[in-house]
Amino acid sequence: MASEKVETVVAGNYLEMEREEESSKSTTGKLSRFFWHGGSVYDAWFSCASNQVAQVLLTLPYSFSQLGMTSGIIFQLFYGLMGSWTAYLISVLYVEYRTRKEREKVDFRNHVIQWFEVLDGLLGKHWRNLGLFFNCTFLLFGSVIQLIACASNIYYINDNLDKRTWTYIFGACCATTVFIPSFHNYRIWSFLGLIMTSYTAWYMTIASLTHGQVEGVKHSGPTKLVLYFTGATNILYTFGGHAVTVEIMHAMWKPQKFKLIYLIATLYVLTLTLPSAAAVYWAFGDLLLTHSNALSLLPRTGFRDTAVILMLIHQFITFGFACTPLYFVWEKFIGVHETKSLFKRALTRLPVVIPIWFLAIIFPFFGPINSTVGSLLVSFTVYIIPALAHMVTFASAPARENAVERPPSKLGGWVGLYSMNVFVVVWVLVVGFGLGGWASMINFIHQIDTFGLFAKCYQCPPHKA
Repeated sequence: MASEKVETVVAGNYLEMEREEESSKSTTGKLSRFFWHGGSVYDAWFSCASNQVAQVLLTLPYSFSQLGMTSGIIFQLFYGLMGSWTAYLISVLYVEYRTRKEREKVDFRNHVIQWFEVLDGLLGKHWRNLGLFFNCTFLLFGSVIQLIACASNIYYINDNLDKRTWTYIFGACCATTVFIPSFHNYRIWSFLGLIMTSYTAWYMTIASLTHGQVEGVKHSGPTKLVLYFTGATNILYTFGGHAVTVEIMHAMWKPQKFKLIYLIATLYVLTLTLPSAAAVYWAFGDLLLTHSNALSLLPRTGFRDTAVILMLIHQFITFGFACTPLYFVWEKFIGVHETKSLFKRALTRLPVVIPIWFLAIIFPFFGPINSTVGSLLVSFTVYIIPALAHMVTFASAPARENAVERPPSKLGGWVGLYSMNVFVVVWVLVVGFGLGGWASMINFIHQIDTFGLFAKCYQCPPHKA
């Protein structure tokens, strides 16, 4: 009888979203819906796949030079699967939270549910504060990294301006994302974004194979533990893009269908990241240790310039993905989140962009900053906290008995699920946060010592007279 009640609640859980979809069909034109208003399973897949790999695609060959070919491939597969697992856990907790709230007749039509609210509703204010701190800090630096990447990439097309000046310019451009209301409205951008990363990945693969190996190429990695764990942590960061899972799910008409979307997105992303990183490392070897952006080593052609331009556009999209949850948090803090005025919400969002802009100018270390953010923030935000939260939420027998989403029997039920969660927590705590944090901080401090804070043009070649 209890299970019948749960099923009834879940079936009615998402009627408000379905009503919204029907309303959209009756009040807006087909063209507008096609480009602007998404909420299907396909939209969610495009959002996950497009957001998961952006500028980090250009730094993965750098990670291979630190790890070596074999370890680079193994870590990509390993962290890809681990990231998919914790994204699944987040989706389960979201459905559990939303089901409980809607049993209490809570209406979410004008409210976007976020990860810290899920933690608050299921586990209390201390978990909420923990989730809020790590999630917001990670997304803040995720946005910073996109700005740094914009400046790093455009420099390879136009070096008349230094990278710091390009950061100023792209900071102003990315500020326009304040006008995109929510993840519903990223439909066309997610689709285009995935085409852009797909083009860039296959360009890097084909261009490297066509170019062939540079004279005297060496493949020394791994040579130092510091470099090894720095590279591993960059890959941890690569597959930690599911900090926006809750917001993407909330934008779906039927969020309970999310379960395997992130895994399928990851499998596609691996078809981009593995060939491109392996091919570039094969062609250039140890040269990548001092060239964190792979595009800097590939010869300038129309194809490379196209890749640069497409990645610039994609970084604008990814900036919006990372920043939109921060916009929501800020809106809720100042009390305008549920207002229907797009212009009012856009104006109140602008202050969020300012610290991002400033931090991108202070720390322009494209590549090393990924590993630092990965070890110190991603490790907790999307790996450790979701696994722990899932275990605590379902620790009691009644909670497991009444769970909306039960663990797949193929994984060994609750015992198998808890075993995997414990493994994730221990591994990421020791290898990701511990060893990765140690290595990435040493590397990051080395960048500061070498180039200084506010570096005008990080890793720029000497200007020819």
